[in-house]
Amino acid sequence: MRLFRQDSQVLEPDALPPVLLEALGQLDQNALVLAPGEVIVFASENIDHIGILRDGLIQSQELLAIIRVVRRTNNKQTGTIEVPRGPIGEGRHELTVNVIPLIREQLVLVLLSDESQAQRIQDVRRDFVANVSHELKTPIGALLLLSEAVLGAKDDPAAVEKFATRMQIESKRLTDLVQEIINLSRLQDSDPLSVPSELNVQDLVSEAIDQSQVGADSRKIEILTGEIAHGVVLGDRDQIIMAIQNLVENAVNYSPEGTKVTVSTLIENGIVTISITDQGIGISESEQDRIFERFYRVDPARSRQSGGTGLGLSIVKHVATNHGGEVSVWSVENVGSTFSLKLPLFSKSEGEVE
Repeated sequence: MRLFRQDSQVLEPDALPPVLLEALGQLDQNALVLAPGEVIVFASENIDHIGILRDGLIQSQELLAIIRVVRRTNNKQTGTIEVPRGPIGEGRHELTVNVIPLIREQLVLVLLSDESQAQRIQDVRRDFVANVSHELKTPIGALLLLSEAVLGAKDDPAAVEKFATRMQIESKRLTDLVQEIINLSRLQDSDPLSVPSELNVQDLVSEAIDQSQVGADSRKIEILTGEIAHGVVLGDRDQIIMAIQNLVENAVNYSPEGTKVTVSTLIENGIVTISITDQGIGISESEQDRIFERFYRVDPARSRQSGGTGLGLSIVKHVATNHGGEVSVWSVENVGSTFSLKLPLFSKSEGEVE
């Protein structure tokens, strides 16, 4: 059960019948019970995760308008509203709202269901087959041709070794592509803010760097870190680490050997910015708007050489959006690039009393 402070007073839900409190506690939906003045006397445990409240107050003007209609007419109202997933970025929660009068001119019940996950599942089903069939053609076709070449050169050991080596490269590329498609599908098929964890920024950055270290060492690239800021974000640990790791590995793969990649953080206005800077080939201004699209490659030849799938940055964008954040890029050709992942910091509502 959740209590809130309003004008320095603790509002106890003693007036609510025990059977109602028990029923509300069993609902899969998020629920609010409001007294006159839209003072919250009950809120379900996960209500903060959908961004409808701030400091114990309803932030959505659309929802407040629906509540006013219910108070005026004493009739149930149903509607759909959108609320931001965070203070930045394009992410949105699409909420189905049911507002029900409990006691005339007194208590109002608000039930909120997040329909965003259902929409993501529908998007996955629509796009998955088209994306996979298009992108898998190249490595599968290459493996078919190489296997035929091996059979044709069975009496030439040197040729067999050459073609077999190429088959290994294409097989790894195919494996990486399938794994990236699976990762992207999982991101679209789940909501990290439905049951989020409190995550330490330092731990996330350190783990992502550790997972990228072998690839960096193999290319003689040094990963540097400044002072990593203390802070906590809400979300899915594996997803955020995967996003940071993708940015670090991108920086490593598109940088000349012997250069440096720098990872830094900055906390400002309730936002943590994780920046990855390289000394690589850079990205032309005309292509910077497209690099977060699925399967888009700035340099297809370089992507094939480095094993790039064209999905890494798309995954980063999905992680950022799903966590109420955003990702951006600054880049100059032949100078380098800086990718910045921004996420909202987590802090408990000042009006909440445990």
